[in-house]
Amino acid sequence: MKHEKSYYTSMRETSEGTIIIEGPLEASDLKKYEFHEELTAFRPASKQFEAIITISTFSEARIIIARTADTIIGYVTYLHPDPLERWSTFEMEDLLELGAIEVIPAFRGAKIASGLLEVSMMDDFMENYIIISTEYYWHWDLDGTKLSIWDYRKVMEKMMAAGGLLPAPTDDPEIISHPANCLMVRIGKNVTADSITQFDTLRFLQRHKYRNMREGL
Repeated sequence: MKHEKSYYTSMRETSEGTIIIEGPLEASDLKKYEFHEELTAFRPASKQFEAIITISTFSEARIIIARTADTIIGYVTYLHPDPLERWSTFEMEDLLELGAIEVIPAFRGAKIASGLLEVSMMDDFMENYIIISTEYYWHWDLDGTKLSIWDYRKVMEKMMAAGGLLPAPTDDPEIISHPANCLMVRIGKNVTADSITQFDTLRFLQRHKYRNMREGL
């Protein structure tokens, strides 16, 4: 599968000034900007920037950023699921995972995160993919936002809906380990029926494994 990408941009006026949302960007584009020191949700900012630059070199990967004139203050990443994860079981070329989305605290509430998702989906080629996001409450900034788990879940669902991702059932053990966790999914209009069927098997992999074991007895 050839992973075609088209560049899009949008602007957001905030109390802190104009924010440019753009992408997908290549490594050479990302290196033109500073990476805000408060983008530390996953690892120290310098290490996260290195990781994002590396991700941008993958053929399927998409990096959308939100920035001031010279500093990245938010981003979202898309790439194939990690080879060690359940979601890579069938090595589906048309399955992308929203791997990370982050915005610095000063711009939370300014709809930057939803803007990142909206710009992501401006590219018509995204209609060729199934997009997933695995949401685990232990990754949420409950302390920083002062929100309860369920209020945070509502905010997260609203944000993801800006990109067309909606909650979908699964039997993934980590997701079903807590009722606030969820799988978010967007199925592009050009995804084949075979891929959708394969993805349905992937969502309920435990059930299918158990069924196959029973039938093999």
